[in-house]
Amino acid sequence: MHEIRGFVSADLTGALKEAQAVARGTKCRQFLFSLSLSPPPGEAVPVVAFENALARIETKLNLGGQPRAIVFHEKEGRRHAHAVWSRIDADTMTARNLPHFKRKLRDISRALYLEHGWTLPRGLMNSEARDPRTFTLTEWQQAKRMGRNARDLKEMIRECWAASDSRAAFSEALEARGLILARGDRRGHVAVTHEGEVLSIARYAAVKTKDVNAKLGPAETLPGVEEARVRMARDMDSTRQRLIQEAHDRMAAAFRTLDRERQEVTQRHRADRAALKESQRERWDTETRARSDRMSRGLQGFWDRLTGRYARLRHQNEAETYAALCRDGDERDTLILTQMTERQDLQARIQNARHHHAEMLREIESDRTQGETQRQDNPGPWRYTENARGRADSGLSLGL
Repeated sequence: MHEIRGFVSADLTGALKEAQAVARGTKCRQFLFSLSLSPPPGEAVPVVAFENALARIETKLNLGGQPRAIVFHEKEGRRHAHAVWSRIDADTMTARNLPHFKRKLRDISRALYLEHGWTLPRGLMNSEARDPRTFTLTEWQQAKRMGRNARDLKEMIRECWAASDSRAAFSEALEARGLILARGDRRGHVAVTHEGEVLSIARYAAVKTKDVNAKLGPAETLPGVEEARVRMARDMDSTRQRLIQEAHDRMAAAFRTLDRERQEVTQRHRADRAALKESQRERWDTETRARSDRMSRGLQGFWDRLTGRYARLRHQNEAETYAALCRDGDERDTLILTQMTERQDLQARIQNARHHHAEMLREIESDRTQGETQRQDNPGPWRYTENARGRADSGLSLGL
């Protein structure tokens, strides 16, 4: 809780109930206006910047002087503020009007980003910038298939061709490298990849067709392309499940370690803030007593009022009180910003772990996606469909 202004109650729940009670004297149903201020990740924003932004919002929305409450919230190493105003004007018992508040808030947001030198989100630019450019279906398929280098496949097939002296040896060598020897529709002997791509043996091995037929024999005795794809898909199903489970196990172990560290950091930060709060309270009490002891009582106090000494001491006490408030606020802000930096570093590691986990799943999932794309490109007698167990889209939810 950072501030409660204009309410009789000193706590948030009481203040909101008080606003509700006042609104019952009007016909207004939406008697509260709330918003959140969330700076970009990694930015250390002091309290005064939040207060200045809220002051600008109040002026822009005609909420100046209205009762309000401000709460600071920290999550995943980021600090943001929640603010809520009562729209009911106690003098007129009517609700303050908020015309075009979304546009006004957008303008303030744009100005704050520019003033602080932050990267402006696309949503705060012109409306055309919100529409991302997308690939066509052909470009997307081409991008997906570029993951496997054609020169590597050629070299692999050439090695298998050179190291084998029969169809059985050649087929075994291909399968050891994730390829199945099959019968093509018009290309004779072909190799089928685990993505479902069909490769001509003669072209990729850089040999003549008659030499291929001489070593491998007639292609009619080999399984067809669709049959080879079905077999490859079934074989890859169990492999993907094993890889997915291994990826989940590794990530679960990493997240357990990070979660323990996060809990330790949270407990330590709470302890440090409690210690600072207690030390400031003790110092405040000591300084308050010292300022109070300066003021004389009885006849001496009456004499000090007559001579003006009382006014000078009161002014001195007020100045010291304000300086102490600023000092305590700066100490709290410094501690919070330091802790946020530590928490942001930890959160970056958590995000990297999540990203690494997602990348692993995407790499495993790419084989299944390639197969589905190939089936879409080559409709025909092949109607094999993977079951749900072949999917790798499940994730972990450990509260980080």
